[in-house]
Amino acid sequence: MAGRPRWWAAGLSLFLALVVGLVVCLTHRDSPYHAPLSAPGTAQASPAEATGLLRGLQAAVRAGDSASGARLGVSKPAAHALAGVVRNGRALHVRGFSLRFVDVAGGVAPDGAFAAYVHASWRFGGFDPSPERLEVRVHFAPRDGHLAIAGIGGGDRRSPLWLSGPVQVRRSPGALVVVQGDAAEVHRVAVLATQAVPQVRRVLPGWAGHLVVEVPATEQRLEGALLADAGQYDGIAAVTTSVDGSRSRRAPVHVFVNPQTFLPLNQAGAQVVLTHEATHVATYAATSTSPTWLVEGFADYVALRAQRLPLRTAAARIIALVRTAGVPAHLPTVDDFATGAPHLEARYESAWLACRLLADTAGPGALVAFYRAVDAGQPVGAALRSHVGFGLRVLTQRWRTLLAHLPA
Repeated sequence: MAGRPRWWAAGLSLFLALVVGLVVCLTHRDSPYHAPLSAPGTAQASPAEATGLLRGLQAAVRAGDSASGARLGVSKPAAHALAGVVRNGRALHVRGFSLRFVDVAGGVAPDGAFAAYVHASWRFGGFDPSPERLEVRVHFAPRDGHLAIAGIGGGDRRSPLWLSGPVQVRRSPGALVVVQGDAAEVHRVAVLATQAVPQVRRVLPGWAGHLVVEVPATEQRLEGALLADAGQYDGIAAVTTSVDGSRSRRAPVHVFVNPQTFLPLNQAGAQVVLTHEATHVATYAATSTSPTWLVEGFADYVALRAQRLPLRTAAARIIALVRTAGVPAHLPTVDDFATGAPHLEARYESAWLACRLLADTAGPGALVAFYRAVDAGQPVGAALRSHVGFGLRVLTQRWRTLLAHLPA
């Protein structure tokens, strides 16, 4: 190389000699050297194979082919559960069902089993106005040298009832009921849900219906379906919320029943609960920014209006609270309605009495107009003056007077 100094050529020769010597040393050992690509014996997840299984389940649900769904299971229980998912899809008129692999969830077991986050989308035909979209966990495990599906749900994602195993379904023109229980339970809940729809329509005639009620087998299954903390719904008979947990008014909203609290109720009490929750569905209460006393009081107004219970029965707990603690100074706050708050049922009754007072003063139509105005963002005081004729201070005074004169 023209122009290079002699010391540079000598240095290059020495470097090449060292490299040759290192290669000779490595290749004359007992075994050749290889850079390790992964820890010896470490099992690897197979997203490609998992994606194929998800596509197979998607196709089985869309075709209503329970046998094809069962063949994807890693064991007989898993096969039974997957066949149940396909049958659930038929009974629920599932439309637009899709599954898309997102990522591995956690580590891979020594035998190759792993869980994955999967984006799922579907719609209950005739009831969900838009698709339900959420991530679920799907579990995979090896079978005869290949991957298979071990189960759906659990972990740190929601567990939709219809994807978790067989359910019973009852459908009427206005209500769809999904129950992880026996025939007697699904029949009872279906009757209550079917009756709730016209009860709500008597106050809100513009509501089209489309009530979906889901009843898990246990309170723990309810917590899994809603990704709730353990004990979060202790003592709560039912909750109305979006399926995906969002506050978007475009997300489908269902009623989720706590079987531990709801099923022991007598028929009248259970009807009040479901009509109350159906009112929440009709008014998009799950995403409302209205005061909690108005949201809950209005729902109880609709539900109790249909039952015509004696005042001593419907207001028994607030009557007892006023007797022992006196008349509250103000309408109940959002903290008064928190799960586990003291005198929770009395606060519900007091909110109902506030809404009943407005309906008795200005008529049910004025109460509905007031509710809708506040839900649309108008301040409570201004909406009261527009639709009832007085403001929040007067309402509070009249409500406190009403509570002070409740029958003992």
